[in-house]
Amino acid sequence: MREYIGRALRFLNPVRLTDAQPATIDTIEPGSIMVSPRKPIDRFDVAAITEVLDLATKIGAVLLDSGTAAIDTQTQIKFVAGVYGLADVDVDVTYNTIVVSARRGPTLPPITTMEQVYYRSMDFTRLAQVDRLVRRIRDSAITADTAHRMVDKIIANPHPYPHWVATSAWGVMASGISVLLGGRVIVALLAFATTVAIVAVNRRLNRIGMPPFFQQILGGFIAVVPAALVYGAADRFDFTLTPSLVIAADIVVLLSGLSLVGSVQDAITGAPITGVARFFELLLLTGGIIAGVGIAIRIVEIGGIYLPEITTATSFDAVEIPVRVIAGAVAACAYALASYAERRALPVAFLGGLIGAGVVAVVTYYFSVGDIIANGTAAALVGLIGGLLARRALTPPLVVAVAGITPLLPGLAVYRGLYGLLNEQTLQGITWMTAALGIGCALAAGVTLGEFVARLLRRPTLPPTPDWLARRRLSATREHRRRPR
Repeated sequence: MREYIGRALRFLNPVRLTDAQPATIDTIEPGSIMVSPRKPIDRFDVAAITEVLDLATKIGAVLLDSGTAAIDTQTQIKFVAGVYGLADVDVDVTYNTIVVSARRGPTLPPITTMEQVYYRSMDFTRLAQVDRLVRRIRDSAITADTAHRMVDKIIANPHPYPHWVATSAWGVMASGISVLLGGRVIVALLAFATTVAIVAVNRRLNRIGMPPFFQQILGGFIAVVPAALVYGAADRFDFTLTPSLVIAADIVVLLSGLSLVGSVQDAITGAPITGVARFFELLLLTGGIIAGVGIAIRIVEIGGIYLPEITTATSFDAVEIPVRVIAGAVAACAYALASYAERRALPVAFLGGLIGAGVVAVVTYYFSVGDIIANGTAAALVGLIGGLLARRALTPPLVVAVAGITPLLPGLAVYRGLYGLLNEQTLQGITWMTAALGIGCALAAGVTLGEFVARLLRRPTLPPTPDWLARRRLSATREHRRRPR
């Protein structure tokens, strides 16, 4: 059994197991922030202090822009500054601003730097590269100037995959979610085509500087119109289509780019200002999706196409569970690829989606619990197991956490609530909107809890040194010789 587990871990981790180390955030503890401290910087050396502060804020900007929680971002900024000899620093992370101030004693004024975090497209490869850079700063004696050049190169690097690969991955993700919700081949193909159109149009609008709110409105509009037109023509060509599954899959794609996990994690871990700001942005952009879907529904009704009423529950047979679970895993893996994750992170994201979709399907089918409890439980297991696997694969746990819960986002609940509000079913509409909000919070809170437990299981350790690795290899050789032949 140990041999098979070792093979599986080697498959997930292209790095040798003897070289594997805990995630960077796991090696940072208050009170022992300088794992490999350098000589403290002279408090009169303004240039050196400014250089270190600028490096720390640049690293923090990449972390915060990638969805990392404010507290984790603050901790890693302090860690980088402490490694280079600045122990007495104050860090303030607020939504899109990072302020770092280094104290220089009672007689000298502090030196302060500030970094603005501007919106950029999600790039998990950039996040992983910065994570490795922090690990290299911790383990190697690289200078601040060298680290500056490295982080500037990471920020300036283009995406690792072409745009058409990411666009196709978004389409595959929508297809997987539509199958997870119970769709068939026609639904999956239409969800793929609609999502590709949404991503292509919104990417063009983003280049000309259109605010994300209006991009979400247009995305919600495009999500409805093709599904409604195909549904209206289904009777002529003798096939059936459930347009709600296509629309729900597209809504999940639009929701996946929002900082759901980061907003709830900030509120839970002690950064309420940043958490409230992120959550307000989340609600505003979700409102844009709802507005776009509502406008499209009214327009197609004027054209004589009335979308079918949605049932209050989605039922499925036990034989469909494996198909749905695999579809959820494919959707999670496709989301990681669409977010430019490294290749080593894709199998771990697949496993995270497999765990999340499997737990929700089994719990929903065999136990009489609500969607909120089922999704919260699944998210907690994704955060725990996915976090441990991510540490083994030297991948930031945020990648696995976000990818694992993305297929579980309440796209169908949002559409059901909007449909009820637009068709004089106010009570049902409000109920489903509230359920969608509850499911979203349960997903974010569950994955935060699972990640916290994963950190407890993988307690911080000092990085292995060359002589430690040599002693370990020697011990393994002696153990092998003592085994009976």
